Amino acid sequence: TIVDLSRAFLDTNGAHQETTAVVEVPAKENDYFEETAKASAYGLNSTADVASLWKAVLGDLNVCSQKGLVEMFDSTIGAGTVTMPYGGKYQLSPIQTMTARLPIEKGNTDTVTMMSYGYDPYLSSWSPYHGAIYAVLHSVAKIAAAGGDVSKIRLTFQEYFERMTEDPTRWGKPLAALLGSYSAQIGLGLPSIGGKDSMSGSFNEIDVPPTLCSFAVDINSYLDIVTTEFKKAGNLILKLDINKDEYLVPDYNDVLTKYAALRKDVEADLVDTSFAVGFGGIIEAVSKMAFGNKLGVKLDNRVLSEEDLIRRDYGSIIIEIDPENLDKLSAPYTVIGEVTDDGYFTYGSSKLSVDEAVAVWTGKLEKVFPTRSNVEDKKIDTGLYEAKNIVVAKNKVAKPHVFIPVFPGTNCEYDSAHAFERAGAEVTTIVLNNMDAEGIRASVDAFTKAISESQIVMFPGGFSAGDEPDGSGKFIATAFRNQKIADELMKLINERDGLVLGICNGFQALMKLGLLPYGEVRAQGEDSPTLARNSIGRHQSKMAYTKVVSNKSPWLRKAELGGVYSIAMSHGEGRFVANDEWLRKLFENGQVATQYVDLEGNPTMDEDYNINASYMAIEGITDATGRILGKMGHSERRRTGDYINIYGEKDQQIFESGVEYFK
Repeated sequence: TIVDLSRAFLDTNGAHQETTAVVEVPAKENDYFEETAKASAYGLNSTADVASLWKAVLGDLNVCSQKGLVEMFDSTIGAGTVTMPYGGKYQLSPIQTMTARLPIEKGNTDTVTMMSYGYDPYLSSWSPYHGAIYAVLHSVAKIAAAGGDVSKIRLTFQEYFERMTEDPTRWGKPLAALLGSYSAQIGLGLPSIGGKDSMSGSFNEIDVPPTLCSFAVDINSYLDIVTTEFKKAGNLILKLDINKDEYLVPDYNDVLTKYAALRKDVEADLVDTSFAVGFGGIIEAVSKMAFGNKLGVKLDNRVLSEEDLIRRDYGSIIIEIDPENLDKLSAPYTVIGEVTDDGYFTYGSSKLSVDEAVAVWTGKLEKVFPTRSNVEDKKIDTGLYEAKNIVVAKNKVAKPHVFIPVFPGTNCEYDSAHAFERAGAEVTTIVLNNMDAEGIRASVDAFTKAISESQIVMFPGGFSAGDEPDGSGKFIATAFRNQKIADELMKLINERDGLVLGICNGFQALMKLGLLPYGEVRAQGEDSPTLARNSIGRHQSKMAYTKVVSNKSPWLRKAELGGVYSIAMSHGEGRFVANDEWLRKLFENGQVATQYVDLEGNPTMDEDYNINASYMAIEGITDATGRILGKMGHSERRRTGDYINIYGEKDQQIFESGVEYFK
């Protein structure tokens, strides 16, 4: 025993302390839920038309799009993302619950983890007690809407309050919030597992609002996940409401019963889409559900009042169903409207186009977190290249061996290895040891040996050496310019029919090594093609539609020529840049493998699709033989059940093609 302390002493945090706390009861005449169901909550008078109210809600900072911020962060690393942050064919319907497959080293699983949050600072300022209750309820409702089993949820809280003084009303705020969260936990039968708190949120006379942010965590099968984008015109829009008592506290038994019924409907595959009502009420919910596929919405003004459209009905859930399933549902929903294909939000005689609504929603923060850089959108007509002869390996191998070099900052080696192993290859990964000269020499020998024993070398994605010095991929290129490594790599290519693949950071390395587009390790010339900073000037993480425009490469043998694939993108320097002469040469030789395309499959400079503004929409190129392929899109980040809110074929079968080349 090092130290022997009594439990009673630990429970006091070391010293007995006490204070007086006064919990202030919110004024009923200033009922938060009623006051915020008025047009005045959005700066409008009571005579404002619904279209104006609709735009005011979508332009509110608590509702507007944060796409430009969200897409700065890698959302697909690990190849386990079940729902992308924004879904639908236009990638404009935001998710409310993070859903990702449980990471396992080998094999497959359908188990996913889910996480959501809830917090309304304005509600908490009116009543910390109610604010905490509805923070918990909203986080739980989001899990329920996404198809989760509410009974399995575990909660954790982030608390942040003003600095405490001798004023007992200041102490009353965290006390009220904790009592509210405790009430919700007991009522829902859900425990909280830890949390973080701070009572230092004051600067001079400025205090933070009472903050108790609830995070709900759950497990599920990806087969039971419900996404947020409306699926089909003609479907019905329903609302599931919860009961509240005279003190505006939810009836927890009613909540549990209705969420369990919703779960039953999800398991019966009756729910196409769902969304938990939040700050912007029904207007926010149905708008965000419509944006992803730009479908219209017609709401029933006989069922819904104008106040109902913006009421902050935390706990309520909007769902989309096929009309034929209406009588099969378990929960007591109310039909409030239907999905249309006319591209308008309609309520009574008021109409607002979906495109105008999207512009308002995305425009609020566009100057702060831009999604576009005003690249000139010009027509690209490059056609398809169909090779008469595709290179075939002379040296056949039953089970090809793949070498994946790993550098400080590489983060895609596991995803890449898994992709090759699923395709039937054996994989060796070796981490470069750059801690000292002896480690570097040993790594050179290990790399050289691994290349000599392999049929494929794959340069994975990541941020090697933090993309230093002076740009991405140079650290990898410097290592592979070592004469021993370079000589062995060229033997693989020239003498053993070997294949080389580089994705993202790996593509950048191939370009800087000279392997692309030249097919050999050599210095880049002043006019050599290169990969530059994305036009928007930041990292981009989203799905892109890419089209296979050449069948010259054995890497694309199993892909469809002219086929369009939805591929995960995550990079800051992916803009393909070349002069006119090089562009002409690459297309004429069939070395342009893939291009960014729009929804119609046309190569484009539109930044919604050509996310880095690559010249001629080039996403991937090969050397003259087609055996060396470099591309920005993470084709390795793909497993069954990934990206279920993204539309289109996602498997280019690059890894299967590479393995089959040797058979």
